[in-house]
Amino acid sequence: MKFGTSQTGVGKSVERVEDARLLTGRGRYTDDVQLPGMLHGVTLRSPYGHARIRSLDTSSARAMPGVRAIYTHDDIAGYGPIPCLVPLSGPLQTPRPLLVKDVVRFVGDAVAFVVADTKEQARAAADAIEVDYAELPAVASIAAAIAPGAPTVWPEAPSNILFTWEVGDEAAAEAGVASARHLVKLRIIQNRVAPTSMEVRAAVGQWEEGPGFTLHVGSQGVAGMRAMLAGMVMQCPPDQLRIVTGDVGGGFGMKTFLYPEYGLVLHAARALGRPVKWAGDRADAFQTDTHGRAMESDCTLALDADGRILALKVETWSDLGAYQAQYGPAIQTLAGGRILGGVYRIPAIHNRVHGVVTNTAPVDAYRGAGRPEATYIIERLMDAAAHQTGIPADEIRRRNLLTPGELPHANGLGLTFDVGNFPAVLDKALANADWAGAAARKAEAARRGKRHGRGLCYYVEIAGGGSAEEFADVRVGDDGVIEVAVGTQSNGQGHETVYAQVTAERLGVPLAQVRIVQGDTARLDQGHGTGGSRSMAWGGSACLEAADALIARGMALAKADLGDEVDYSDGLFRARNSNATLSIAELAAKHPGGLDGRSRFAPEAPRPTFPNGCHVAEVELDPDTGVVEVTRYSCVDDFGTIINPLLLQGQIHGGVAQGLGQVLLENMVYDEAAQLLTGSFMDYGLPRADDMPPAIGFDTLPTPSPTNPLGAKGCGEAGTIGAMPAIMNAIIDALDGTQLEMPASPEKLWRAAQALSMQQAAE
Repeated sequence: MKFGTSQTGVGKSVERVEDARLLTGRGRYTDDVQLPGMLHGVTLRSPYGHARIRSLDTSSARAMPGVRAIYTHDDIAGYGPIPCLVPLSGPLQTPRPLLVKDVVRFVGDAVAFVVADTKEQARAAADAIEVDYAELPAVASIAAAIAPGAPTVWPEAPSNILFTWEVGDEAAAEAGVASARHLVKLRIIQNRVAPTSMEVRAAVGQWEEGPGFTLHVGSQGVAGMRAMLAGMVMQCPPDQLRIVTGDVGGGFGMKTFLYPEYGLVLHAARALGRPVKWAGDRADAFQTDTHGRAMESDCTLALDADGRILALKVETWSDLGAYQAQYGPAIQTLAGGRILGGVYRIPAIHNRVHGVVTNTAPVDAYRGAGRPEATYIIERLMDAAAHQTGIPADEIRRRNLLTPGELPHANGLGLTFDVGNFPAVLDKALANADWAGAAARKAEAARRGKRHGRGLCYYVEIAGGGSAEEFADVRVGDDGVIEVAVGTQSNGQGHETVYAQVTAERLGVPLAQVRIVQGDTARLDQGHGTGGSRSMAWGGSACLEAADALIARGMALAKADLGDEVDYSDGLFRARNSNATLSIAELAAKHPGGLDGRSRFAPEAPRPTFPNGCHVAEVELDPDTGVVEVTRYSCVDDFGTIINPLLLQGQIHGGVAQGLGQVLLENMVYDEAAQLLTGSFMDYGLPRADDMPPAIGFDTLPTPSPTNPLGAKGCGEAGTIGAMPAIMNAIIDALDGTQLEMPASPEKLWRAAQALSMQQAAE
């Protein structure tokens, strides 16, 4: 199909149709749900990182005003634990119960659930519950967890390393290292971060005899959540659980997952016969939302005399937190571990990952989910190699990037890169960034007493979210409105706009005639949700195929009025040998409820898409204060077919902000006793507008993906993936190659700048 024929179709910068609703306060988020007779729940959480519950007394709390029920582990023992879907530890499991019975394993572990007439009454009763804890030794970091004789988070495990996963050819990598002219070795630490979505988590449970449970919850996909929550936790058939997701104020991976409160509000609603709402606050979020990153890696890059890569070896210790989260073990292994090395020509590569449990919040997917971490490793190594060999940062990449003639290319870790023109993207990015003019800007900054640095990153992402299957269901109402139900879930990306663009262009109708619906298993109970930058490639393709199915259905129905030979274009069914026509609306009115189409998009040979691009950053560092400014930022990306350039640019801007935040500000910190020290925005820094570069130069050089009929590649995580190494490499360049770890705080930068100044003065 040829795209771009419509003024509001594929490739056009259409403003988001959902913005008018959201910006005028007409959005409906989970905490906006108000139901008759609704009660309110509060979770009592452990104040200790590791402790045994000696006793738990709820008698005083039960007698407090407004209290309807208090649940502890014994009350909900018949339900299953929060599941880990990728248990790489084999038979050794780390079951996370809805409420802990005996041993709490991180600050925030749920101990009791209080339900009362108001949230304030429930909170007061939770504070009145008496719990006698016997504190146990805790391990709050990877180093503490793997130290000899360290106390174990799970006594049945021989150590805190629950699994070791590896991929690649270790012997070949060792041989490449042995023959190298240059060896670049780095210890790279990637700091633990919190997702900090604008909307905190909330859930409302309902129960009705016959239909069963209804859960209102902010999610990233209702169908998958229903399958897990019904079958694995609530122990009920899926058709006895309806899940409804309204507007979602940010997810970043974190809202994909199950949390104890989702089962608890359902249990309480059934037990009490009334709806029950739990609405978390920011303290709940910092303590119990899944965290991201949290890993340490020993990395070796081997190069020959000309700076061409011979081998790459990486060994990583990945912090899983206290429990193996839903996809937690997969993030640094199956998700990110196979993309290590990027789109460079690397003859031998080996990656080993150890999964380590600690007395901290569980770690799972956070924007990029393993791919930012993998890119950060190879791109830090590439810049370090440039400093060590004297080969410019752009040239050492150019020498090692795969060329179009070498594609498809098996990367040695189980992936095959299909299409792209990586050298051309690099060259365009350097030209757009005025790479050649950086020397003049460096000299000008020096005259003002600032240290100037520039950084480069070439990233590739494995996009697709684990499954290329997706669903869409199209129905035409009596009023002619074309309703498209999708199996993905927007949490800020603009799906209501881009899916409508694809559908409207295929059907040849105005954009306003198409309405996208999502987030209700009663409307569409299949779909794999949003995550891993999968929605446009798979969900958009499902919309396209559902539109085709609608046309086929309409042509069959139209034969009764137009004869056996019917054509379709521009919203009209036409009799081939006359001027007789029927619009979609007219045909739908003749066949109420009969004009529809359904798609299960599932390519015969499913494989991921590989968005890629080059990001360039420049910084200025004040050596007297340690304050750093990102003065210039630009990128060129290959996202295949672009559906909406305006929305795409917004996705990149948001991703860059999150990458910058991790580099400069964000850091979840626990003390040695596993107490969370950064449990509020007083202690946890987020980027503000004045932390961002003055502008973000954005451009594309697309190569359509062969994996889907749209030719689209994922884009939602690319900004984060590119920003982290680009900005950090620029900071390191400003310090003449001095290696630092994130976050690059002013104190850390001031100390490094002062040490460098003293060293240079001594020379």
